[in-house]
Parts: sequence; C-alpha cells; structure tokens
Amino acid sequence: MRRSEVLAEESIVCLQKALNHLREIWELIGIPEDQRLQRTEVVKKHIKEEGETTILQLEKDLRTQVELMRKQKKERKQELKLLQEQDQELCEILCMPHYDIDSTSVPSLEELSQFRQHVATMRETKASRREEFVNIKRQIILCMEELDHTPDTSFERDVVCEDEDAFCLSLENIATLQKLLRQLEMRKSQNEAVCEGLRAQIRELWDRLQIPAEEREAVATVMTGSKAKVRKALQLEVDRLEELKMQNMKKVIEAIRVELAQYWDQCFYSQEQRQAFAPYYAEDYTENLLQLHDAEIVRLRNYYEVHKELFEGVQKWEESWRLFLEFERKASDPSRFTNRGGNLLKEEKQRAKLQKTLPKLEEELKARIEMWEQEHSKAFVVNGQKFMEYVMEQWEMHRLEKERAKQERQLKNKKQTETEMLYGSAPRTPNKRRGLAPNTPGKVRKLNTTTMSNATANSSIRPVFGGTVYRSPVSRLPPSGSKPVITSTCSGKKTPRAGRHGANKENLELNGSILSARTFKGFQI
Repeated sequence: MRRSEVLAEESIVCLQKALNHLREIWELIGIPEDQRLQRTEVVKKHIKEEGETTILQLEKDLRTQVELMRKQKKERKQELKLLQEQDQELCEILCMPHYDIDSTSVPSLEELSQFRQHVATMRETKASRREEFVNIKRQIILCMEELDHTPDTSFERDVVCEDEDAFCLSLENIATLQKLLRQLEMRKSQNEAVCEGLRAQIRELWDRLQIPAEEREAVATVMTGSKAKVRKALQLEVDRLEELKMQNMKKVIEAIRVELAQYWDQCFYSQEQRQAFAPYYAEDYTENLLQLHDAEIVRLRNYYEVHKELFEGVQKWEESWRLFLEFERKASDPSRFTNRGGNLLKEEKQRAKLQKTLPKLEEELKARIEMWEQEHSKAFVVNGQKFMEYVMEQWEMHRLEKERAKQERQLKNKKQTETEMLYGSAPRTPNKRRGLAPNTPGKVRKLNTTTMSNATANSSIRPVFGGTVYRSPVSRLPPSGSKPVITSTCSGKKTPRAGRHGANKENLELNGSILSARTFKGFQI
C-alpha cells in the first residue's frame, strides 16, 4: 500500500474520531439534534473546500477587506463628527445636554442611526420652539406699542432688539416669554378697562350736561383705542367735564334724578322705597348732595343689573296683565259688536291666549324668585311687597271689580224692570208700519193735548232705522190721583202686531210733564 493511501486512511480515521468526539461534547452540553446537524454541515463545509487559494491571493483579499474597513471607519468617524457638531449647535440653542456617545471608538451602524434620530428630533424641537418664540415676540411687540412701553430689562431687550437666531430657545426662556406676554396683556386689559370706564364717564357727563353734538365730535378720535395717549386724552376730557359739572350742579343733579326715577320704575320700587332716599327731595344743590346722588345711582345700576332677568320677567308679566285687563274691559263693552274687520275675533283669540300664558308665566317667575330668595336669603319685592302676593292682589282686585260691575248691571236692570212694570216699556219703532200712509220724515202729528212749545226729544218718538215718526197722545192724570187712562187717537189705523215687544206704547204725561224717552236694548226710542 502506498504511503499516500495510508495517510488518507489515517486522516479518515482521525476525522471520524474527531466527529465522534464532537458529537459526545454536543450531547454532553445538551445541544439538540437539529443544531447538531447544522454543526455537522459546517464541519463538512470546512473539510470540503472547493478551489485552491494561494497565499498571494489570500493576502490581496485581506488587504482589500482592510481598505474597505478603513474607508468605512473614516466615513463613520466623519459622520460621527458631523452629528456631534450639529448636536452641539442644537444643544446650545435649546440649552439641552449633549448626546452621550464615545467619540474615541468607531460607532456601529446602529449607534449612528440612533444618533441621527436624536439630531432630527432636536431639529424638530428647535423649529417648534422658534415658531412659538416668533409668535410670542410679535404679540409682545404689539402690546408694548399699545402701552407705549420701552423694554427696560435685559431679557426684554434680548427679546425685542436682538437677532432672533441668537435667542436661546430653552424651556426656561420660553416660559419667561409666556409670563412676560401675560403681564403685558394684563396691563393692556387693565388699560382698556380704564379707557372704557373713562368713555362711559364721558358719555354720562355729556348727557347730564347736555353737551352739544359738535362739541362731542371734537373728541371722537379718542373714543376708540387704549393707547397711553388715548388714555391721557380721555382723562383730560373727564377732568374738563367734571369741572363743568361742578359749575352746573343743579342741572346735573336733576338729570341724575330723572335717571333715578327710571331705575325706580324698572326695579318696581314702592313709594316708601323711593321716599327712603331723602336727598332726592333736597333743594340745596351742593357737592355733597351730588355725591349722594352719584352713589345712589351707582347702587341702583348695580342692583338692576344683578336682578335684571327677574325684573324683565316681572315687566313682561305687567305688560301681559295690562293687555289682559284691556281685553277684559273690551269684552264687557256692548259696542264691541259693531266693529268690523275681524278685530273682535282677533281680540278674543288674544284674550284666550293670555288666559293660558299668564298663569304659566306666574309659575315660572315664582320658581325663579324662590330660587333667588334662597340664594340671597331675603325677599324679592315688587312695589313694596312680595311678587306672588302682588300678583294675587291684582287678581283679587280684578275679581272684585268684575263683581262690582256685575252688581251695578244687576241693580240697573232691576231699576229698569221696576220702571217698566210701573210705566210700561219704551217701544221700538219698526222700519215700516203696515196700513199707515207714508209721512214726510221730520213731520210729526200734534198731540191731542197741549204740549210745551219747547218740546224736546223726550216728547216724541224718534226713529232708529229711518221709519216714520209718530206722536203718541198722553192722557192726563185725574185730580184724584187715580190711574191714568190711556186713549189712542190713532183710530182707523191698523195697530202693530202684539209680537213686537213694547211697540206703540205711549208716552205718559204725569202732572203736566212729559215722560222722557228711554233706551231699550241698545236702541234709542
């Protein structure tokens, strides 16, 4: 056997022993079967190498790999340096700590990726903070211009005067910026409130002093805005008007009294409440009296504004109540049946609607007033008494008035019935009488008895619908006072039918005096 063959067999034996030894080790350390197969495949690949590589080729390959790795190292180091420079710049602007990375070693691809993500996040933070800074700066400048405020601190000067890129966008600076803006806005709001108060004072003094429109237009330019120069001009106008007010004390106090009376009406003050403010009736027009009136009008104004909703509700009830009473009055007026155009139907609908809405409105006001009284621990009064008592009193007065009117009607009807039973009812003249020759209107027959020369309408029957006018003879009472005997001079004439109530009843002359005509069921006889 050749030596080469012997070496080959020995190599196979050695390889077999080595594989067996490896399997024992894998089994000893507990490597599973699938991993043993994988490891065996690796060993096989190492043993079964294809192609031959010379030393020179191997050196060349290694040098190529080294150059590639050096190039990668250089690129990674350069990128790391660039990222560190960007990080440093951003950290200085944002006042944030630098990114923690070892600059002496070559960073891995993963480390570079994380560093790049960090720098990108920093750029986004810078952009958002810069946008917020620019927005706040613009508002701060506007407020300072409105207030005529000059930057008086180093921070304010850095914000307003320095380059925007040089400003440190730290969280602390952003918070300080926001605080400065709030302070300026608060001052601006206070200034606006002061200017509005001065304008209101000016308008009030204009009205009280009856300043002409031409003089008011002279200061129209300062009636808007809240800059310092506007506030100064408003204050000067107030001072001028206050001086005029002192010179026109009586005129101003009387104007305040007119306003006081209006608020008393709006607040439903009773006479006792009005009289409680004694200065209202004083005639010594002094500065002290003016101050008392000013204080009272301010108090009343505030009182009305606090309870405005309730007062408006009461006012609505008052208006509805007056309208309801008006409809009630019209409903009892007989002449309402003579109107035209459907007004009667409209009034009845409105009256029926008010009869439903009034109690509902009263209940709503009652609930709101009870809630108000619980909150304020005092009674809500209207004209010196509790509102619901006031409402009940109005209803009771209305009921009594209707009862009084009803009794008056009954008494009137009773008296009329008694008169008719004694003297007979007054006739109603028809349009035409059958069987009677037509007479010229305006001409009347003479009475069989002597009448007064100045006989009035009481001595004749007047037509209602344009019919013929007739005289009725009147019999005299006998001296003994016996009952009068009624005789008719209309003999030969056909009398009206008995169905017409009271038709052709004759006027009676008692003791030489002629009875006057009466009204019967709405028609003048």
